[in-house]
Amino acid sequence: MENLERHYETPAGVVKALDGVSFQISEGERVILLGPSGSGKTTLLNCLSSLDSPTGGTYSFHGEEVPRNHSEKMTSFRRENIGYVFQFFNLLQDLTVLENILLIQEIAGKKDEARALELLKLVGLEAEVNRFPGEISGGQQQRVAIARSIAKRPNLLLGDELTGNLDTETSQKVMTALVKACKEENITSVFVTHDEGLVKYATRVIRIDSGKIVSDELTKPSEEE
Repeated sequence: MENLERHYETPAGVVKALDGVSFQISEGERVILLGPSGSGKTTLLNCLSSLDSPTGGTYSFHGEEVPRNHSEKMTSFRRENIGYVFQFFNLLQDLTVLENILLIQEIAGKKDEARALELLKLVGLEAEVNRFPGEISGGQQQRVAIARSIAKRPNLLLGDELTGNLDTETSQKVMTALVKACKEENITSVFVTHDEGLVKYATRVIRIDSGKIVSDELTKPSEEE
């Protein structure tokens, strides 16, 4: 991303949600976007995923310009490259844990039950494959969501406050599972949070405030991994 802008017209004037953001992410990095509410973190994540189109600047992915202002091309880009973990787990309640994974694989044209089971084992849920989401804890549901998001082998995994509904101990279990999955699957990841406690799981921390990057630092991940 180079000098990226996302401005909104409002009755009170122009809101600069992103105001000249520039950075480059390398393969295999685990980046945390940290900042207060309203700082522009989620807007930046939406531009990274091509859910939203920037109003200025450039965004290239693997050396090619990312489509903007063209819904079909943006959808294709997301389908081929992006995995997403949401704050709210968004699991289908009438499907089992395993079936939730298989459905995403089927949509992506890559249905593979052996791999689905392997991913659930990777996040520590091999014993829960035939249970329904309502029968397992919130932390377990989020680990299912992680397995689901990487089932289609995304190049880039994004998360928006993915531990926002979890207590500290459960958050640590979820993040440990996430780091393990990203390492083993060689997935680059970017996560939005306002929780300083998650910094130890990142290889890099970008702090944002008022639509601008205020710091960008490499970190040494905790040995807890």
